[in-house]
This record gives sequence, structure tokens and C-alpha cells, in this order.
Amino acid sequence: MKVSHYFEFEEHVTGGMAASVDHQRKMFDRVGIEYTTEPTLDADVLHLNLMGPRSVWYARRARKAGVPVVAHTHVTAEDFGDSFRFTNALARPLKPYLRRAYGLADRLVCPSEYNRDVIRGYADVPTTVVSNGVDREKLDGFESLEAEYRERYDLDTPTVFMVGHVIKRKGLETFVETAHRMPDVDFAWFGHVDRSLKGRETKRLIDEAPSNCTFTGFVDDIRGAYAAGDVFCFPTHEENEGIALLEAMAAGKPLVVRDIETFSWLEDGEECLKVGSEGGGDGAASADVTDAPGDNVEGFVDALDELRDADRRAGLGANAAARSEEFSLDAIADRYRSLYADLV
Repeated sequence: MKVSHYFEFEEHVTGGMAASVDHQRKMFDRVGIEYTTEPTLDADVLHLNLMGPRSVWYARRARKAGVPVVAHTHVTAEDFGDSFRFTNALARPLKPYLRRAYGLADRLVCPSEYNRDVIRGYADVPTTVVSNGVDREKLDGFESLEAEYRERYDLDTPTVFMVGHVIKRKGLETFVETAHRMPDVDFAWFGHVDRSLKGRETKRLIDEAPSNCTFTGFVDDIRGAYAAGDVFCFPTHEENEGIALLEAMAAGKPLVVRDIETFSWLEDGEECLKVGSEGGGDGAASADVTDAPGDNVEGFVDALDELRDADRRAGLGANAAARSEEFSLDAIADRYRSLYADLV
């Protein structure tokens, strides 16, 4: 079996989507699936990871040629908003475009049950849920970097941290305001801060963050983030799955997440602490930053206060690490073999 595994705009796209594609190819190597990264109809299956214009063109040609088309549903209009400049304006026309694009597939691969529920509103195409997975080898030896990265960014235990592009959708406002409320705790967001791509509100939040809130920008070794951070705080408003969260779990870090449907599979109080979105705190917001409606910053403060206790952190982290085993690349790699065999 040979798969054309194409990722349009591969040289430009970073973050979770790029990591997912990398994970897929590592899984192919594990189970012996032959693949090319070029779009071609000289294959048993055409697997498209980003439905740009070239991918849509190849999908149409593949259907005429009788080559099964698989499309990954990394992108939804719901996930696209509040990301970078102009993405909110583009989110509305994006949905009808994606409906047509995803409708060209014979099978849609969704990274989570939540994503599958969203995609059902896009196309009447059979779906298969396959997690993006977590590359545990990528984290090997992360503990050895703790001292270096704590010193580099002047971080003390317990450090509250986040990993990923600094965008509003991922809960930037909540992260910054929670740092305002907890001046004796270090907060660090590890990830790209490309100001040319940020909207005015995102820039304001970064500029007005308190001194205990550090935006590191790109880090040369992402293992350093998981070494220096003690509590993974993920107040995202919308997520298809969350590879950084899976990585934090694999690293044995306790999680504080917004209680949204994406994370319904996590057990509150055992594998994470969940914060409901209702309410806006106790009115004690800083003069510079105001709670977003429904952000419940005080709920995040309460959860993080609970995790000042080292034993509580260790217990939650151990449970998260155990749960992460089911998302290892080895655990899910065979799902691709089964998917392709079914189509062929």
C-alpha cells in the first residue's frame, strides 16, 4: 500500500497542525506504511492534511480516477477565529468553503470526538477519529533542562505555564488576568510571539501583562518548557484536541483547563482541574485588564491555589501521565493501517 500524504503550505504552517502531520508520518514508519509527501494519483490513497486550493484540485482529480480521498479536519471555522489578524473576518466565508472541500473526501479523519461533532455540520462524509497523538520520544530527557530554563527565564516553583502560539483563542486574556491576580506566582507562555500577525487586542494583552508573566517567544528546545513549568494552564476557548496538553500529560504535569466539550474525556479532580466558564470572578480585576465575559478568572485562581501544594500537583500529574499512555504514537499507529485498508 502506498499513500500520497500531502500537507499543502507545509513550509509555512507551524504549531499543532505541523506537529500532527509529523506524528502521522512517524506512525506510518512504525507500521510500515509506504508514503510520499508529494500530491500524486499514483498511490492507493490520497491523504490531504490542509484543504487549500491545490489539495481541492487533487481531490477532484482523485475522485474521477477512483483513488480514495482522505481529508484531515484540522481546520474548522470555529477553531479559526481569534487566532491571528484577519482570521475573524475570514472565519465566516471559511465554513462554506470547507463544506465543499471536505465534501470531496471519501473519509474524514477527526482528531477528537468533539471535532467529529463539529464536522458533522460541514459534510455528510464518513468520519474516523484518530488522535493526533503524543510523541513521547520528543520529550526524552526533558527533566535535565529544568535548571537551565528556570534560570534563563527567572522562574521559580510553582511556575504556571502554557505552550503554543500566543493567540487570543487559546485563553490569552484569562492567562494574563490570572497572573495579575497571583503576583507571587510566575507565569510563562512558551511559544511564538509574532507581533506582525497579532491583532490590536492581543498586542495590548501582551504589553500590559504583569511582571510575573513572561512570554518567551520561540524556544530552541521545547523540552525546556516542560522542564521549567510545574502546572500546565490551558484556558483555551476552542480546541480540536490540543497536542501541547497531551505533551504536558506525558511529562507528568498537572493540568488546569477550561471546562469545554473538547476536554470532556478528562476526569475532573483526578486527571485535571476544570474551571467552568460561567461568572467573571469577584470583581477584583486589575485596573489594566478586564475579564472577558464568562472567563471566570477567579475559578482559575482557585484551581491554581489548590496546586500550590506539591503533593496535589504530583498526584494529578501522575494520573495525567498514566492516561496519556493511550495517546502514544505506538498505541494509535495501527488505526491508519486499518483506515487505509478499509478504503482500498
